[in-house]
Amino acid sequence: MPTPGQWPGASCRIFVQMKKVFLSAIFFIMAASCDLQRGSTARKFRWIPSIEKKSVIVYTGSEKRIQTRMDSLFAELVLNHEFNGSVLIARRGRVLYKKVFGYQTKKPARFLTDSSAFQLASTSKPFTATAILMLYEWGKLQLDDSVQKFIPGFPYKGITVKMLLNHRSGLPNYMYCMDDTCKAKDVPLTNEQVIGYMIKTKPGNYSAPDKKFEYCNTNYMLLATIVEKVSGMSFADFMKKNIFLPLGMKHTRVVSMASDTLQPNDTRGYEGKEIEPVEADFLDGTVGDKGIYSTTYDLFRFERALTKGRVLKPQTLELAYAGYSFEKKGNRNYGLGWRILQRKDEPMLIYHNGWWHGYTTAFIRRPQDETVIIVLCNRFRKGSFYSHYILNIMDGRPANGIAEEEE
Repeated sequence: MPTPGQWPGASCRIFVQMKKVFLSAIFFIMAASCDLQRGSTARKFRWIPSIEKKSVIVYTGSEKRIQTRMDSLFAELVLNHEFNGSVLIARRGRVLYKKVFGYQTKKPARFLTDSSAFQLASTSKPFTATAILMLYEWGKLQLDDSVQKFIPGFPYKGITVKMLLNHRSGLPNYMYCMDDTCKAKDVPLTNEQVIGYMIKTKPGNYSAPDKKFEYCNTNYMLLATIVEKVSGMSFADFMKKNIFLPLGMKHTRVVSMASDTLQPNDTRGYEGKEIEPVEADFLDGTVGDKGIYSTTYDLFRFERALTKGRVLKPQTLELAYAGYSFEKKGNRNYGLGWRILQRKDEPMLIYHNGWWHGYTTAFIRRPQDETVIIVLCNRFRKGSFYSHYILNIMDGRPANGIAEEEE
């Protein structure tokens, strides 16, 4: 964690707060050292009452042990400069652990709060997929519709909405194409500008449509544009009206740096040894593949609504959680907006990770026991990809494993 000397102009109050955080972290590590050594316009939504209860939660002994081990894990990550962010862990709708660690911005020096919003990076993709699947349920589009139906002149034939959702389109990644050709690197581009470039120049495909899985941000940038074409609304307005507001996600919004500015509760992304802020560039105007800012608790609201069938029908969720790519043997797959991990003799995980401009994020769901792990980090480190550690702690196992990477 940065020292007061790294934050010019920080007040005495901030120094005292940081000292308390540091001492607390030392205490957590000492208290649990043995543990670390052992395993170191749509339908109306009605919110779920259990989340809104204000009564004091009484935790069981096993839940308290989980909390102690979580404190130990994140205290160690913070002291090793591996984590700066927000964490929420829940099971069956019951929040077991919710804390923030570190700073929202360095200059001015502001600490994180529960309402601090993080760029979700690729963890935005499940939201984009949900918007498309809502339009599908409403009969506004079909998954086998071609992209040309919504974007006339699109030069790549034989690609369907479903292929965009499950990353089997074979399209080139617009980020690499634009990086090679865009001269004004500090001017954010819109979805329409990128699509116009692709129509004009038609960069080469990676593969034939539906031949193989190829994770590609172009797919979800196009899906956000399809949402706009079908709904007649901006992607941001559609998401706000049909998902964020109905679910009470007060601190969640779509942000395009081509037209928006950061709000007071928005974090900044940092990276490098000197912990420098990452400035917006020409790729920060496109949305759908990224661009949603949110909090851990708002994501928890979204998870509860999905799990209880208040956003999509069960049969639609079955489509979303099915695997569509089997060219390679393994226990990982991709559905419609969600990654899937199915290890032998273990419960299925439905999740998405993300990284972008100083942010790393993880949103993991285990349907079998409704376990939810949400980790949002605004300093580029692998700390948010240590979600498997958290799963092991939740299951009473040693906190170890291999970090899950985002492509």
